[in-house]
Amino acid sequence: MKRVGILSLQGDFAAHGVAIERAGAEPVFVKEPEQFGDIDGLIIPGGESTTMLKLLGYEGLMDKLAEFGARKPVFGTCAGAILMAHEVSGPAQESLGFMDIGVERNAYGRQIDSRVAQLDPEPEFQQRTAPGTLEAVFIRAPIIRRLGSQAKVLARYRGDAVLVEQGRHMAATFHPELTSDLRVHELFLEKL
Repeated sequence: MKRVGILSLQGDFAAHGVAIERAGAEPVFVKEPEQFGDIDGLIIPGGESTTMLKLLGYEGLMDKLAEFGARKPVFGTCAGAILMAHEVSGPAQESLGFMDIGVERNAYGRQIDSRVAQLDPEPEFQQRTAPGTLEAVFIRAPIIRRLGSQAKVLARYRGDAVLVEQGRHMAATFHPELTSDLRVHELFLEKL
């Protein structure tokens, strides 16, 4: 059985664990550097990206995470998508740069502007998963403002890319773990 690490310093990591288990893999809640050697892929959950960066530094995980992402699949959701990006604005901050995308933090607005939307995924997503709309939960969500040539859009909301992949990595500006739809997590498991 594949083992999926879920960065468990801050954010909604427990819900990702439930989704990963339901999708047929074993969740591993990663808090220590040595745990990176025991997993096949990693999810960086939503939360608060600047807090997550501080905790990664404090716990000595930043270098291990960077090494892991150079070899294995990583999926970032919401704040995790911010950390996956090559460039971050609104305001600028450090990131891991795993994907050639530019992300603007909190671009959909404040907490009160959070929403649930129904997306019509791109044909690429529909061909690789079960067809149908995709429910997306946006909470203080970032917007992907720039896509590099290798980044492939799998879903859009109001014209903006909200689910993208680049090679072994994925990023979503919404929270797929907060719905019963497992297709996004299943798509990530295919990369392991």
